Amino acid sequence: EISSLSEKDILVLRLDLTDRSSHEAATNSVLKHFGKIDVLVNNGGRSQRSLFVDTNLDVYNAIIELNYLGTISLTKYVLNHMIQRKRGKIVTVSSVMGIMGAPLATGYCASKHALQGFFNSLRTELTDYPEISIINICPGPVQSKIIQNVFTENLGKPIENSGDQSHKMPTDRCARLTLVSTANDLKEAWISDHPYLAVCYLWQYAPTWAWWLMNRMGKRRIQNFKSGV
Repeated sequence: EISSLSEKDILVLRLDLTDRSSHEAATNSVLKHFGKIDVLVNNGGRSQRSLFVDTNLDVYNAIIELNYLGTISLTKYVLNHMIQRKRGKIVTVSSVMGIMGAPLATGYCASKHALQGFFNSLRTELTDYPEISIINICPGPVQSKIIQNVFTENLGKPIENSGDQSHKMPTDRCARLTLVSTANDLKEAWISDHPYLAVCYLWQYAPTWAWWLMNRMGKRRIQNFKSGV
């Protein structure tokens, strides 16, 4: 409604991040249609709400397969094209959970830490390609359906109570700040309201205080989780 895009400017492809054998063909389909890929936004993934002691290991395998391996698989095929062009942007939606740790999300935090480590390392391998940007976006709580589709202690078991989402950042604001970060080639952007943003700074600069605070907050969060709040 607000742009000059036409039908030929839009291509929608179904994609399963866990079906890694399909990622090369999907990339080639985009290249055939547009001739180039300027930006890849890695935004697929699922969160988690379960205690480690209660969670089947198959859940952790599924989280890593989707959030981490699926993301780097798609990145690999797109990056090959960007290297040939010597330009492009790879934007990965990580999370503040890629910076800190939190209860009930051990597998999710692990997958986001893995993405942070991978893309920070990949950036150092691309110094010969200064026009290829590696951008990590770390949102805090955002209004979306991610909570309704979280992994629980067993594969296929839905969450019973998704809770109140009104306190979270509106989706359009997170999207806008992500675009601003991308346009300005920020290597890493923390997109969150307080108090979550303040905890990020504590975790970064005063980890001992952060661990103390998260232990207190975590105990209350686990109690609420067990009571169904």
